[in-house]
Amino acid sequence: MTKRFAVIGCGRAGMAFASRLTAAGYTPAGFASRSLKSARRAGEISGFSGELTNKPNDAVAEADIVLITTPDAAIRPTAQALARTGRFRQGCAVFHASGALSSSELSALGEKGVSTGSIHPLQSFPAILSEKNPFEGIMIGIEGDRQAAETGRQMAVDLGGFPFSIETGGKMRYHAAAVVASNYLVTLMKTALDLLSASGVPSESRFAVLKPLIMGTLSNIENAGPVDALTGPIVRGDTDIVRAHVAEIEKHNPEMISLYKMMGRHTVDIASVRNSISGDVRQQLLDILAD
Repeated sequence: MTKRFAVIGCGRAGMAFASRLTAAGYTPAGFASRSLKSARRAGEISGFSGELTNKPNDAVAEADIVLITTPDAAIRPTAQALARTGRFRQGCAVFHASGALSSSELSALGEKGVSTGSIHPLQSFPAILSEKNPFEGIMIGIEGDRQAAETGRQMAVDLGGFPFSIETGGKMRYHAAAVVASNYLVTLMKTALDLLSASGVPSESRFAVLKPLIMGTLSNIENAGPVDALTGPIVRGDTDIVRAHVAEIEKHNPEMISLYKMMGRHTVDIASVRNSISGDVRQQLLDILAD
């Protein structure tokens, strides 16, 4: 049976869901957005000819799946308003698409007997929709009650992605992991590129110099795991080199020393798990890397 869906909050994520669910054979049942212009745009890209609104409760009555794709701060108030005034089809599942928040944000609906969950594509959405499916081949995190989790997994597959399960209580840590892997990787790479530039490598060549090392390291992590992928002076217990690094960075690039030392201390922990350094060498390294 064809699933009917409604979207509340027609920004980038809402537009992407509207477009690709329709392409996957789902039927649009309603769109609501603070901006009627955005709701109108979502209706156009999905071929919806019904009423468009800025009142969420008017959009959900005919839907089997409701997607709340508002900013995070608006999810709980939207759910509470829907619990007071919304009418839902039997068996309807309501999702939000926040990466950080869990389905507990929808607890007001759960108390009314509505199935609730969250669906989070581990991807950013472009400002302008293109022919390319932004869900194709990406990982999509699913959590919620049993019915919502089952519906969410099927929806993720229909969108072209790969669903994986998250525990409700672990949602914020999942999001923190994504921030470390993406945002903090950018910070780490900028530090490496800046140090390379300070060494005299021309700016236009910096990334080309490091790219093979970066890609090789990622491949090693994928194939062997992070502990066995670790190389370098810390895992070798080369205290003289680490001490020289610290002295050089403190002298010429002091703004980077705090990050270098912090990452070094965590790297000592990984080397210890590998049993590649003795207890004495571990303590020497931690002393060198102390703040």
